[in-house]
Amino acid sequence: MLLELSSEQEFLQRTTARFLEEHAPAAELRRLRDEPAGFSQSYWRRGAELGWTSLLVSEEDGGVSVSGRGLVDLTLLAYDFGPHAAPGPLVSTNVVAYALSQSGAHKPLIAELLDGSAIASWCLSEATPQDELHSLSFDIRVDGDNLVLNGIKRPVESADQASHLLVTGRTGPAGQSQVIVPTSTPGISVSPMRGVDLTRRFSVVRFDNVRVPASQLLGRAGEAQPQVERQLQHALVLLTAEAVGAMQSAFDMTVEWAFDRYSFGRSLASYQALKHRFAHMATWLQASHAISDDAANAVHAASPQAAELVSAAKAYIGDYGSELVQDCVQLHGGIGVTYEHDLHLYLRRVTLARALFGTPAAHRRRLARLIAHKEMAQ
Repeated sequence: MLLELSSEQEFLQRTTARFLEEHAPAAELRRLRDEPAGFSQSYWRRGAELGWTSLLVSEEDGGVSVSGRGLVDLTLLAYDFGPHAAPGPLVSTNVVAYALSQSGAHKPLIAELLDGSAIASWCLSEATPQDELHSLSFDIRVDGDNLVLNGIKRPVESADQASHLLVTGRTGPAGQSQVIVPTSTPGISVSPMRGVDLTRRFSVVRFDNVRVPASQLLGRAGEAQPQVERQLQHALVLLTAEAVGAMQSAFDMTVEWAFDRYSFGRSLASYQALKHRFAHMATWLQASHAISDDAANAVHAASPQAAELVSAAKAYIGDYGSELVQDCVQLHGGIGVTYEHDLHLYLRRVTLARALFGTPAAHRRRLARLIAHKEMAQ
């Protein structure tokens, strides 16, 4: 990242990096491939002790930020997750903790998320192609003192490990609502999905006439759209930061390979055609760092440009991240496509980040709509 860090932020980042080097080496990721959860509960609790789940939660609810800019601090951790292709539901659990803290309710659950004893997942995406963000068909109906939930959410990260789900859906013709639902509630079924990442697990979650008390609402029925937008922005900032971390590691690994690998008596790095290729990749990488940092700062400050910047970041990094790591694989030659080499870990992670919470194409359309709306309002 290109941000200027305080000594406290540097310490936070170093502590997380050391922990991941010890507890999430590449050999451990390969072992976790066959584990149902993709991570251990003790690993997640240790991460929570390091502050992984507290940075978006208010101080009144037990949260803490080393710089006073919780999202920027968490972005540093997300960036560290990328180079290690680290396991754990960092994005989903933090988004839910943020939403609960903003609501001013459900404090016992917040405490469990903070100490790592519980995991929560955000059910936003739906089974239909989600090219149009916030276009929801999931139904949340008010029925007296209860809410009735019907629909399908997919993909949902770590749904089979979560104690609670934050469900976002439609109430009435245009309103949006959010409900916190225990996964033990009758009518909920969770089915695993096949995924590209070695340790990230996703599921299809079906809700069949699921009834919960209206007290489980976050805010008022039909009025959740502004908060949903804020949550989406936070999720996108964290996803793009993690992708940039993976891109940086893949690029550094490939530069080192190019200097060490010889062909016809010369290192690969000495060939001008490859120098040009590396120059293009370095340009994409620096631009990705810059736009990811700008998006994090804008969302933290609740800037009027925040929505535009996060969509621009998601579109740019989603496109160029995949292309950069694919180029790294090609430059490694045959060894780059083997399971034993670590490059595929980064390719898997950037491919996953590209797909979640809207494709690059969806965010380009969203960006165009945001700009057009702003111009019409002037």
